[in-house]
Amino acid sequence: MTDEAAPGTVRVRLDLSYDGTDFSGWAKQAGGRRTVQGEIEDALRTVTRSQRTYELTVAGRTDAGVHARGQVAHVDLPDEVWAEHREKLLKRLAGRLPKDVRVWSVAEAPSGFNARFSAVWRRYAYRVTDLPGGVDPLLRGHVLWHDWPLDVDAMNAAAERLLGEHDFAAYCKKREGATTIRTLQELSLVRGDDGIVTATVRADAFCHNMVRSLIGALLFVGDGHRPSDWPGKVLAAGVRDSAVHVVRPHGLTLEEVGYPADELLAARNKEARNKRTLPGSGCC
Repeated sequence: MTDEAAPGTVRVRLDLSYDGTDFSGWAKQAGGRRTVQGEIEDALRTVTRSQRTYELTVAGRTDAGVHARGQVAHVDLPDEVWAEHREKLLKRLAGRLPKDVRVWSVAEAPSGFNARFSAVWRRYAYRVTDLPGGVDPLLRGHVLWHDWPLDVDAMNAAAERLLGEHDFAAYCKKREGATTIRTLQELSLVRGDDGIVTATVRADAFCHNMVRSLIGALLFVGDGHRPSDWPGKVLAAGVRDSAVHVVRPHGLTLEEVGYPADELLAARNKEARNKRTLPGSGCC
C-alpha cells in the first residue's frame, strides 16, 4: 500500500454511502459473502470492461450491518482506463450498482492521498430510542430500541470521562499486533424532538467494536444500571468487562471522514503509520 499511484496509473477518490443491512461488512471475504467492497469492485470491472479487478482502499472498514453516509475509498486505475471512462464513470456505476450502495463522487485524488492513512478523523453516529412504543417502522433498520428510559445528561457526564488519548483495550476486540491506543475527540449525545437519541462519536481512528462497546457502556449508565463514573473505571482497568455489551450494528452509521489540506497529506500518512504509545508507557 503506497501513498502515490504507481507509474501509469491514476489514484481516484470515491465518496460513497450504503445501507449495511444486507452486507457482511465492507471487506471482501472468503465464501462468497456479500460485501460492499465486492459489489463496488465488481461494478468497476464491469463498467470499465476490464479483465482485472481494481482493488479499493477504504477509510474505515465497517462491520456487518453497519451503515455509511460519508465513506471514502480510493482506487488506482490505469491511465487509459481513467481517460476513457472518467466522464461517464459515475453514471455508469449508478446503473450497475445495487440500490443499497451508491457512489456520489469520483475524482482524481491529490498527490499523496490515501483514503485510510490520510484521514485525521472519522465521525460516527449511533441512534437509539427509548420510546415505549418502540422504533418507527420506517427507521427500524437504523435505530436501536432500548426498553428502559434513558437519562441523556447522565450519559453525557459519563462520556466526558472517556475523551482524549487512551488505551481503549477495554472497549476493543483485540487483534494481534494492533494497538488499541486512540484519541477520542468527541462523544456526545442529544435527544431529538422525535425521541431519538443520537450519539456523535469522533476519533482519529477506531479499533474493532470500539464505538458499539462505548455505546453499550453509556446505555447502562443512561438506564440507571451503572453510575456515571463506571465507563471511565472500565477504561482505566484496561481489560474487557463482561458487563459491557457490544450493541447491535444497525444503529451505527459512518457519517463523515476528515482529511487535512493537500500539502499536509504526506506528513499525515507517515504519522498514521507510526505505532502509538502513551506517555510514560515505555518504548516498543
